[in-house]
Amino acid sequence: MKRTVGIIQIYVMWLVDICLLAISYLISLFIRFKEISFSGNKDIYLTFLMIVLMMFTLYHFASRWHKDYIKRGYFMEAVAVCKCNFFLAILAMVVVFMAGWSEGLSRAVILGAIVINAFLTLIAHLIIKSVLKKVLAGDGMSTSLLVISQKGLLEETRTILKDSLEGYYRIVDEVEVDKESVATVTEKYVSVAFDEVFINTPDIAQRILTPVIRGFEDMGVVTHYNLDLPDIGEASSAVGSLGDYKVITYSMGRDSAVGMLLKRLMDIIGGFVGVILTGIMLLFIGPAIKLDSPGPVFFSQTRIGKNGRRFKIYKFRSMYIDAEERKKELMKNNEMSGLMFKMEDDPRVTKVGKFIRKTSLDEFPQFINVLKGDMSLVGTRPPTENEFEQYNEHYRRRLSMTPGLTGMWQVSGRSDIKDFDEVVKLDLEYIDNWSIGLDIKILFQTVAVVLFGKGAK
Repeated sequence: MKRTVGIIQIYVMWLVDICLLAISYLISLFIRFKEISFSGNKDIYLTFLMIVLMMFTLYHFASRWHKDYIKRGYFMEAVAVCKCNFFLAILAMVVVFMAGWSEGLSRAVILGAIVINAFLTLIAHLIIKSVLKKVLAGDGMSTSLLVISQKGLLEETRTILKDSLEGYYRIVDEVEVDKESVATVTEKYVSVAFDEVFINTPDIAQRILTPVIRGFEDMGVVTHYNLDLPDIGEASSAVGSLGDYKVITYSMGRDSAVGMLLKRLMDIIGGFVGVILTGIMLLFIGPAIKLDSPGPVFFSQTRIGKNGRRFKIYKFRSMYIDAEERKKELMKNNEMSGLMFKMEDDPRVTKVGKFIRKTSLDEFPQFINVLKGDMSLVGTRPPTENEFEQYNEHYRRRLSMTPGLTGMWQVSGRSDIKDFDEVVKLDLEYIDNWSIGLDIKILFQTVAVVLFGKGAK
């Protein structure tokens, strides 16, 4: 299969998936009403379907859930399909809630559509996968790859390529070279059939390889040259340009433009709902705070956001107004190891403050920050200025992503953690494994944490 077929597969799978989703919805609609009609009050069913199909399209291309599709076994394919349909269920609830359709839309139709779609999608994917593997087995469909390796590295190169290549590539020949023999390698393969070439010669100077690469270029063959890069650990790299310089860019980011757009869309929707809830709570919490202790209803503090940007964070005030001044004398009672301050039965917390902290109600004004874009619904913990000034390079990487209202540190029992390095570890784990699916999972776990009060003090 040529390289473009891999791209075609993405769009074909998208088309198959949205067709199955629409069919599943119509089947569920027919089972519920014994007819398929979008007239009268049922026109909201058509509108709902259109919205879900558009949102699923965003999810399809943002999450890249068809990545490694050809290599997934039956079980992993079932897991992938279930994850996708779980997202659809969450999406359906959000759409129904935001549109105020809870009375007009049948829950049985939505639930039935999700179950039917999961079944049909799994069957379709397994059939397509089986057909695709047979097609790829043909010589004319897979990309024929020639492997050129430095002497002593051929076995390692072969193993790595076979383990990492998807089904689109087929190694047709392998050759070992040294500094003397590499110059004549193109002459040997002028009459050999292959589509692309991979060169792994880290100890042979690039200037020696230049005429070899040009030779393959003259043949019209795509050439992949393995760069002898510094040890970059978990960072990803990309070749590009900066001004007139050709550069290799290292990045710890795992995000994509579409993924970040979808994440921001979730933030806007969640922030809007959260601000409304904050306004309602203000009617009750505001007077309680004022009656309990003198001072403003809201507490604001400068925090550090993405890549060191400063912003004002907002909370319902849970401490006396002289809390910051009293913090210095209480530092000896700090229960955290590291840069954060945490104290059991902190005397600076008011009576109302204890309640709103325990129930996490004090956090709701942060939805203002989410709506503004200073924070995200899910992210890393935003540090104070004092913490930030003591950061090293390792700690600084926490700021490579927008801080969140909740995150790994919160759903892992934030008040049970006694070591700042553990907070950093959880934040970096989130950054390295970020996906829209992970955000949704953390949001659900946060709801459970808030309802049961686990980890909140």
